[in-house]
Amino acid sequence: MEPTAPVLFILGASHHTAPLAVRERLALDETRAAGLAEQLRALPGVTEFTLLNTCNRVEIYGVARRPDTLPALRAAVAQTTGCAPAELEGVLRLRHNHEAIAHLFSVASGLDSQVVGETEILGQVKAAYDAALARQWTGPVLNRVFQKTFQAAKHIRTHTGIGAGQVSTATVAVDLAGRIFGELDTSKVLVVGAGDIGLKTAQAFQSRGATSITVASRTLSNAEATAAQTGGWAASLAELPELLTAADIVASSTSAPGFVLTAELVAAAMKRRAARPLFLIDLALPRDIDPAAAALANVFLYNLDDLATIAEGNLAQREAEAAKGRVIVAERTAALWPQVAHSLNRPA
Repeated sequence: MEPTAPVLFILGASHHTAPLAVRERLALDETRAAGLAEQLRALPGVTEFTLLNTCNRVEIYGVARRPDTLPALRAAVAQTTGCAPAELEGVLRLRHNHEAIAHLFSVASGLDSQVVGETEILGQVKAAYDAALARQWTGPVLNRVFQKTFQAAKHIRTHTGIGAGQVSTATVAVDLAGRIFGELDTSKVLVVGAGDIGLKTAQAFQSRGATSITVASRTLSNAEATAAQTGGWAASLAELPELLTAADIVASSTSAPGFVLTAELVAAAMKRRAARPLFLIDLALPRDIDPAAAALANVFLYNLDDLATIAEGNLAQREAEAAKGRVIVAERTAALWPQVAHSLNRPA
């Protein structure tokens, strides 16, 4: 049932509703995010909003004083991303009020993640909120909801074992590499991208015994900073042809808009490798590695959805802890919603 009073809403797509190729099309770079924000600010009745953009979800959190403006949200997303409205049917999901709070609690605590219990999402939610706060996109309703969200996420992390073992996409990727190569101390690892995920991936490889780690980045100083924290070597992306020839394992996580590792680049490297296999892990969205590279002989390519499927095998041992987390979400949602409802119905 569509709401008839002021409403707290979440509109978005995630791994639950959109495959990797669709999430790529919906991803918001800085230009797209700015364009979508301008459209939201222009919508009558939308008084607060925050944009969350990760590898596995694009979501708008907001307050609409006039619920009849909610259908325009889908049109704004379609226009920003270049998707036809029909393409977004079944992909974008709209949640209201009580359900929206429960969803945000679940997202921030890792309960709704593609890799359940992963640790990066809370920082991503905080960063999204901080950016919205700095731009004065939020107001009294979202400020309260997000502060309570951070408290709930911390409580769930503290009082359940959902994040036992520091679960993350990076650690799943490194565990997979370990299963394929066995001991990693003799493997040559190349991490492409020196951002937060690149750093965590390099650290995960180091913790699993890898001793030959090279970090490559478009900006050499960034590569040097990440390499310094993991005992590795730094390189620029210009050196990729030589680096691919030498590497056994490549994990890529840049923010580049196009392929960093094209099929042609990988094919050229394979010709110089004397039939040695190459293990590629694409941790980026949009993807860094051309999917066509998977068709090359001795090339084994895994993307985010592949890693999530592998991680499902470890979900059973965390399911009991996730169930505890969902109980906490329900309790805290029930406590917060009356306060939010009161704020929504207060004259603007």
